[in-house]
Amino acid sequence: MAKQVNTNPAANAVYGLGLIGAAIYFISHATTFWLGVLGFLKAIVWPVFLVYQAFGKLAM
Repeated sequence: MAKQVNTNPAANAVYGLGLIGAAIYFISHATTFWLGVLGFLKAIVWPVFLVYQAFGKLAM
């Protein structure tokens, strides 16, 4: 039997809105089709960039 993973619907909603917002931002700043595709891929992994920058600012 598969183990049920408890997820928080509010967290999923925040991530979903962040994904949509990031996709709109990156795609609207793209000058070519392939930069738009790259922008969509960046939108999928935007939390990675956020955490990386946060750790960079917190490092001593």
